[in-house]
Amino acid sequence: MTELLGGWGRGVMDLAGRGDRSSKLVRAPKTAELIADHLRSSIVRGVLKKGDVLPTEVELVRQFGVSRPTLREAFRILESESLIVVRRGSRGGVLVSSPETAVAARDFGLLLQMSKTTLADVYEARKVFEPAAAELLANRARPDDIAELQSTAATLAELIADGTEQADFREWSAAVFRFHDVILDRSGNNTMALVGAVLRDIVTKHMERVVRTAAGPGVVEKQFKQTLRTFEKFIALVEDGDGAGARDLWTAHMNRAGRRMLWGDLANETVIDLYS
Repeated sequence: MTELLGGWGRGVMDLAGRGDRSSKLVRAPKTAELIADHLRSSIVRGVLKKGDVLPTEVELVRQFGVSRPTLREAFRILESESLIVVRRGSRGGVLVSSPETAVAARDFGLLLQMSKTTLADVYEARKVFEPAAAELLANRARPDDIAELQSTAATLAELIADGTEQADFREWSAAVFRFHDVILDRSGNNTMALVGAVLRDIVTKHMERVVRTAAGPGVVEKQFKQTLRTFEKFIALVEDGDGAGARDLWTAHMNRAGRRMLWGDLANETVIDLYS
């Protein structure tokens, strides 16, 4: 524990000894935070892997030279970050976990709601990074990437072929957004893929809202058929390795879809309205 605290302690003491005003803004990290930092670093670097069981509480208290309440506070920090799971009882223990996208999506969704972010704002962001992902995908696509695009488009084609009489348009919306998802997932850029995953719930709810407020099944079917044709053109561009063409097509598609997604009052609705 001395080694763990050493660098922090010296830095804090140096600043505190200066006696200037900036020292008043520096807070020495709590011991529990230092332990959490140490364990977090081991998890992130892969020293501790998902499913690993940490040593017993007694052993960790001895290793770190701290009290049980301090160690448990460190556990609470890591548990709130979904990096560990604390199991109580006779068969208890601390298991290494990994943060799920759903956790980040929930927290980010709350931030968007609390900041009164509009659906138009979210869509504007998507119009920036999705065409870029489309270009990356077309430039880098492998056979399995193309196969995934084709499979997703085929799912939408089957739903449309079944007709609108007994259709569940939520399935249609899910199939459409799955195609967007595939573009981000297969673009080769992990950051854009994760951003898309974080926004997935918001975008899905938005699409469902649009379908529910559409003029009628005939209008919805026409729009989905147009979307399917765009998907087929996009797949052809990806097969040809035409990155610029794929980007231009996807930009035009999102501009056109945006006029349908943000018509009337939808343009002014906030993210929180989707959850009302």
